[in-house]
Amino acid sequence: QVQLVESGGGLVQAGGSLRLSCAASGSTFSTCAMGWFRQAPGQGRDFVAAIAASGASTSYAASVKGRFTISRANAKNTVYLQMNSLKPEDTAVYYCAAVASPFRIYTNANEYEYWGQGTQVTVSS
Repeated sequence: QVQLVESGGGLVQAGGSLRLSCAASGSTFSTCAMGWFRQAPGQGRDFVAAIAASGASTSYAASVKGRFTISRANAKNTVYLQMNSLKPEDTAVYYCAAVASPFRIYTNANEYEYWGQGTQVTVSS
């Protein structure tokens, strides 16, 4: 069982930056692939970024590539999402997710086993 707690959300002006953190409980974090998803009001949960258990592989949605960076610190049981050059359309609740899989990355929300409670990111124009 993995429990996830996100932090770092808030209100920022367009062009600004935020760093989201996701702290995981349990001893299996280093064997979990991790992902970030977001959900705007009235919309579905969209893929943002994913990282393999080792951190060696990453994947990004086209809308955030070049602006967002996913990383992880396995010694701290934490995954991060650095968000730069934020736009109003990045406004959403951001969720951290985990799946017990040491060898690949996942971009489909249905493939993830564990989810955090979400953190609100609001970008003003």
